Amino acid sequence: VQLQASGGGLVQPGGSLRLSCETSGFDLDYYAIAWFRQTPGKEREADSWFNGNNDRRYYSNSVKGRFTIFRDNGKPAIHLQMNSLTPDDTGMYYCAADYRAGYVGLPPAIPAEYHYWGQGTLVTVSS
Repeated sequence: VQLQASGGGLVQPGGSLRLSCETSGFDLDYYAIAWFRQTPGKEREADSWFNGNNDRRYYSNSVKGRFTIFRDNGKPAIHLQMNSLTPDDTGMYYCAADYRAGYVGLPPAIPAEYHYWGQGTLVTVSS
């Protein structure tokens, strides 16, 4: 199982970025995927979740309406479209996966529940 995150960068407030999590070695239909954000001195926090069992998406209140998590139609990847970015969105973003075959609810928010992680991609929102 491998995940590779990409797409981070420097963007001005109000701008947009699309992060990608390319996956290999497993079937997304049986996994939950989450995007976590980490800032210095703080724990990783999940903001967006994708449940591969039923393609349902979930968001934290802080990103709802601005972020969209979705599956790529052509390859095994999960993307995170981030719009209306603010400085509070700054951080290292990680995608994570956990085997959840048959589970149809909200995936877990706790980092320890995820067994597979991609490397981080840095998002900086600054003018």
